[in-house]
Amino acid sequence: MENLPLTGAQKTKLRGIGQTLDAALKIGKAGLTPALQREFVRLLDARELVKVRFEGADRHERADLIAKIETDLGVPCVGSVGHTALFFRQNADPEKRVVTF
Repeated sequence: MENLPLTGAQKTKLRGIGQTLDAALKIGKAGLTPALQREFVRLLDARELVKVRFEGADRHERADLIAKIETDLGVPCVGSVGHTALFFRQNADPEKRVVTF
């Protein structure tokens, strides 16, 4: 997806897929550690769509963590509800893509 912004319809489709997913990562009090970042990138490479659950963070802390993930890892958040957020990065190799539009 070469860093193109997602359309509203694409985000809607991704959120629909995300409803069926379990949280692949849980971010706790330690926040976004280097080890967690590496695991996040590994999951994105394998799945493209990753659901994250924030443990013990209030609304403002969750918003800050989502913004940090978006800027530090360059991965857009396609939706967040309560303690979970959904992130998407399309695989650069068309043959390895899991989600198609």
